[in-house]
Amino acid sequence: MADTIELEVATPARQVVRETVTDVEIPGKDGYLGILPGHAALLGLLGAGTLAYSTGGGKRYVAIQGGFVEVSEDHVRVLADIAEPAGEIDAARAQADLVRAQAEAAGADPEAALKAAALAQARIETARRA
Repeated sequence: MADTIELEVATPARQVVRETVTDVEIPGKDGYLGILPGHAALLGLLGAGTLAYSTGGGKRYVAIQGGFVEVSEDHVRVLADIAEPAGEIDAARAQADLVRAQAEAAGADPEAALKAAALAQARIETARRA
């Protein structure tokens, strides 16, 4: 069995990550999934949170929300609605987005406000971990 796994993270707009990694932690719809080389095949829904992965250069982080994950023995493919590497996150803007979404939660579209709040919180946590 190999010691590494290929990771691809993409959105409809761009490819965010394509690297050989040793492990991946993915925010699934119902909780985090830990993926190691040789993992059983899996298809799943993504939630909002921080995708973390390890390479020879250390840990890296990507804030993601929504989409799908496909896992095979030697490959993890993440097709996310939104994906933002930690280095691209403006933490102050994410904090302002969270405050705005929380204020709008009691408004006409609470589901959209809660989704925006979950993404803002994921972006804040990702920026903190990096």
